[in-house]
Amino acid sequence: MISTRKLTTIAVLVALAIVLHLFEALIPIPFPIPGVKLGLANIVTLLALVLFDFKTALTIAFMRTVLGSLLSGTLFNIAFFLSFSGAIAATCVMAILLYFGKSLKFHSRFSLLGLSVAGAAAHNLGQLAMAALLIKHTGIFYYLPIMLLSSVPTGILTGLLLRELLKYLKASGQLDEISC
Repeated sequence: MISTRKLTTIAVLVALAIVLHLFEALIPIPFPIPGVKLGLANIVTLLALVLFDFKTALTIAFMRTVLGSLLSGTLFNIAFFLSFSGAIAATCVMAILLYFGKSLKFHSRFSLLGLSVAGAAAHNLGQLAMAALLIKHTGIFYYLPIMLLSSVPTGILTGLLLRELLKYLKASGQLDEISC
């Protein structure tokens, strides 16, 4: 049974992820490359992986993409499927790296920045795989090097933002309250 505190925290994280998802959809693309976005909502997914577990992070990623798409009017269109596949791929890759980093004592090798960059790369790969499925053509993968290169700065930015958020939560004493 899930505690009320954990359920409330998850609800707040879902709401925050949706707000970031919608906010990012409103701002002009900061890169001259089509399809490249900052991935701000992935901060919440990685936070959930660090604080809770894979199941919780996957739930948040799922709810964020479905509810965010519902609120933005893109539910079940191409944008939804690209966002959904990217979010699920990113969550799975970050969870695997975090798990192996902890279980194999390689935790120092998988920093928040490294996890975030890997998540951004997985997000882009997931999106391209879904695009190839939807258009029924693998030529879309010629775009992969550009998308993977864009994963580095966007992943670093989101990783840095998460690191600062965790510092703030720890300094304010809220980190212990959140990770129930």
